Amino acid sequence: MMIIDGSEGEGGGQMVRNSCALSLVTGQPFRIINIRAKRSKPGLMRQHATAVEAAAAISGSTCSGLTVGSCDLTFHPGTARAGDYHFAIGTAGSTGLVLQTVLMPLLLADGPSRLVLEGGTHNMLAPPFDFIERCFLPIINRMGPRVSARLVRHGFYPRGGGRIEVEIAPAPLAPVDCTKRGALLGVGAQAAYCGLPREIPQRMLDRARKDLPNWEAADFAMRQLPEDQGPGVILMLEARYEGATEIVSGFGQMGVTAERLGKTAAARMRGYLESDAFAGPYLADQLVLPFVLAGGGAFTTVKPSQHLITAIDIAQRFAGRAVRLEQQSEGGHRVWVR
Repeated sequence: MMIIDGSEGEGGGQMVRNSCALSLVTGQPFRIINIRAKRSKPGLMRQHATAVEAAAAISGSTCSGLTVGSCDLTFHPGTARAGDYHFAIGTAGSTGLVLQTVLMPLLLADGPSRLVLEGGTHNMLAPPFDFIERCFLPIINRMGPRVSARLVRHGFYPRGGGRIEVEIAPAPLAPVDCTKRGALLGVGAQAAYCGLPREIPQRMLDRARKDLPNWEAADFAMRQLPEDQGPGVILMLEARYEGATEIVSGFGQMGVTAERLGKTAAARMRGYLESDAFAGPYLADQLVLPFVLAGGGAFTTVKPSQHLITAIDIAQRFAGRAVRLEQQSEGGHRVWVR
């Protein structure tokens, strides 16, 4: 059995999610200790437990230590089965992160699947639904499978209550080259909000526009959602290229001004625009699993995050394939699988 120390590397829930996904695909059981040891609240949170429960439910896997707060989990994988599945986190925990846990096994299952996931759709420390739909899934679809996702209801932190629906048509994953993003097609900014004064998203947009002087006024928009889906606010900055899309988010949170959120998001977007990398830091660590399971391919990215380095380490241990991370002469980095 593979033993994984959850305090190493990035030290967060990503190690649990990726280990479950890779265990189902490779058939290797694992035990992970010191789960989320580097976090302020160590151990499994509700969203992590739901992700493991989902992995077990689609495969008949067995596990021990699966309780909220547990720092030690043992997982014996079954075989992923196509089906119609419904998982509710019960909090504002990220539906997108639960999807990441079960998506790869279901992409390689014996038939189409449908997922209904309830919880958070736009919350801190996780990719918003829009990122999954427009940045991540198009690359998966280039690799062979067909995956579509629909946002039924927004779910902001701390209320949750969001719902997404995902249709999965499996196919073998084929290697792709994602080293060039192509020409810029367009940019856009949207502040979506509900249950809050209109001035808050407006201030976020105003600050972002100040820091992105080359963007036009028409590129900035505001969207008010139904009151019962909040309270919450998110600023999303989007850059669309011929081969890639990047979305940078700023989530409203207590104690952080709207101007600061807008400034931080704009700075991150400028960094991506000024590079020639295909993948931003959040997309990069999500691409590791499908590229490793495809047995090849390459993508370029900006400065590697600890999440990316940890994802590479876990993938190499389960799949037994070499993943290279190389700095390029112009300052970017290239990740390739062989």
